[in-house]
Order: sequence, then C-alpha cells, then structure tokens
Amino acid sequence: MNFDETIDRRGTHCSKWDMMEPLYGLSGKDALPMWVADMDFRPPAPVQAALERMLGHGIYGYFGDEGPYREAICWWMARRHGWHVDPASIFTTNGLVNGTALCVDTWTEPGDAVVLMTPVYHAFARVVRAAGREVCELPLIRQDGSYRMDFDNWDRRMTGREKMLILCSPHNPGGRVWTLEELRGVADFAARHNLVLVSDEIHQDLVFPGQRHIPMAVAAPEAAQRLVMMTAATKTFNIAGAHVGNVIVADEKLRSAFARRHVALGIGPNSFGMHMVTAAYSPEGAEWLDNLIRYLDGNRQAFDAGIAAIPGLRSMPLEATYLAWVDGSGAGLSSEEFITRVEKEARIATNHGHTFGAGGDGFLRFNFACSRKMVDEAVSRLQAAFSDLQ
Repeated sequence: MNFDETIDRRGTHCSKWDMMEPLYGLSGKDALPMWVADMDFRPPAPVQAALERMLGHGIYGYFGDEGPYREAICWWMARRHGWHVDPASIFTTNGLVNGTALCVDTWTEPGDAVVLMTPVYHAFARVVRAAGREVCELPLIRQDGSYRMDFDNWDRRMTGREKMLILCSPHNPGGRVWTLEELRGVADFAARHNLVLVSDEIHQDLVFPGQRHIPMAVAAPEAAQRLVMMTAATKTFNIAGAHVGNVIVADEKLRSAFARRHVALGIGPNSFGMHMVTAAYSPEGAEWLDNLIRYLDGNRQAFDAGIAAIPGLRSMPLEATYLAWVDGSGAGLSSEEFITRVEKEARIATNHGHTFGAGGDGFLRFNFACSRKMVDEAVSRLQAAFSDLQ
C-alpha cells in the first residue's frame, strides 16, 4: 500500500474536498481539507476486491445471511482487542451517528438529560438535542497537557434527570486512550447515577505505538446490565461512505428493548457495506492497518513538530485517532483571530473547537490522515501564517 499516493478526490461528491467552498469559502484548487474525519487513502485490497465481485455479478438486491459478517466482527474483536463478542448481540446500524440516535431513542424520553464529557465529538450533542433531550456537559480537565476525568466534580453536577452517558473511547478530539482505571471509574459513575452507558469506540483500532485500547466491555464486565457498545470498521479502513456500524448489546433486557426500536424504525443493512466490512476484518486488513498506523504515526510526529515550532500553539499529545487537537490560546489571539489565520491566510479548513462543547473554544481540530506531502505543506502554511509570532 502506497500511502504517499496523491488521489484527486475533487469532483467526486466528496464531503471533505467538495464542501470546502460552500462551507468555508475555500476552493479545493488551492486549499487543504483537514476537517472531515475520513482519510485520503485507499482501503485494503480485499475491500476493493469484494466490491468488484459485486459489480461483476451485477445484481444489487437485499442483503441476507449476516453470519459471515458477524463472524468477521467477532474474529476481529477477539484478535485485536481480546474481547469475545456473542454474534447474537450485534445489531447493524447505518453508521454510528445513527447508532447513537437509536440508543437515545430506545433508553431516554423527551426532556431527559444525556451526559457528555466535553469537549467531545460534536454529532453527539446534535443528535441528543434534535431528539428533544437535554445535553448535560461534564467538563474534562487538562492535566499535563492532556484531558483527565473529574468524577468528584461530576458527581456534584448531577441532578437525577440524567438517563444516559455517552463515552467516546478513544477520545475525539483529545486523542486520549482511556486507562483501565479511568474506564472502571466511568462504569462506577454510571452505576452511581443509574445511567445507561453507551461506549462509542469507533477509533479503537487507530491507536499509536505504546498505547492499548481496552474495550469498556473488557474493562468493566460487571457493567454489562447497563452497557451498550458501539463499534465500526468505517474509520479504521476509510469506508465511512458505507454507513455501516455495530451496536453490540450483551444484556438480554437491553438487547430486547433495542431490538424493538431497531425493527420499529425499519433499520436494514447496506449490502455494499456488509461485504466491505466482512472483507476488511481479515488478516489482510490487519496487515494493512499495521502499515497505516506506522504511516499515521509519522504524520503525527511531523505535524506536531511543525506546530511546536510556532510560539503559542500546541498540539495535545495524541495517543489515538488521526485528529490533532491544537490549542491556539497561548498565541495571544482570540478564537476568531486563530480561525482567520488558519482559514484565510494558511487556507486550511479545520473543525472549530467550540462545536465540540464546553472546553473546546480556542482549539482547532486538524485531520492529518493524508499524504506526508500534504502534512508538510500544511505545516509550511501554518508557520507562514503565524510568522509574526516567531
């Protein structure tokens, strides 16, 4: 796999490239898209081969027999994460934003509150509010440059109206790989406040050397009666357009409730995505992923070194994901000035920190899952845009 290959995605209905102009006023001809969280890399060869077999057959009917798909998921989770999944506990959703919406719909009512540890992935709050629920933001604290949990403070903030907690593990946008102690702390917190615990682990495979992701189901097996796991192959293998995710529910009571909503809302699998995921969760996919992690680690180091050379800017130490969380507050600029320099002078589209909730203001999120050449170009542009600070 050649991750250095430049693949022109412009004009292909690609959100990351083709939506820069309407949303940011930046043209794909000369601007760099470092916002939407997908990669500019081709997926593993088995994924392409699976699609070519479908095309060669030429019939695109309803998907049936999820056995091989479920087996592939179980094999992957056991091999990569030491987590043994019951195939019967797996529900297929149209991606994990859809999975999140289904969880909110199943276990909360309008007017209930849903707990988020902020700053955190912005789609959580969007889905919760759109469903007529309240977002309860529990702020993460910064310690030694990274985010930490603050259970004592969080306990004091709870009102009793909260019914669900959505955990992002590994954390997006801060890139933390939560420790066993932290994960067990989350499970205990959910138990103290009688919360359904939804653990979104979409970035579980994108973990850098020296770190180890622990599935919440492994970290706190005693939490099974309140635990809902969410996983997907889409981030791992750059197949987000397949819109296929997994909601995995071990507890029979929770599973029965989710199954009813799943059926009531007519959720069915995308046949293309099912074939792609089955092919990706394979030895060939594992080898591709190992090579990807090495490449992303090089990109991470190059990007962080470039940011560190700009006085007042700092990348949060990243343990997982391909999303750099850059703090511009030390540069003496307002959030608006920080954004303007990055977008108008450097001509780079990023995600704005305030959209991730409390604690995000003053940050920008950069996606470095692209060629090393683009990372180097982004660093050069940023250093030029902030050259007066050097």
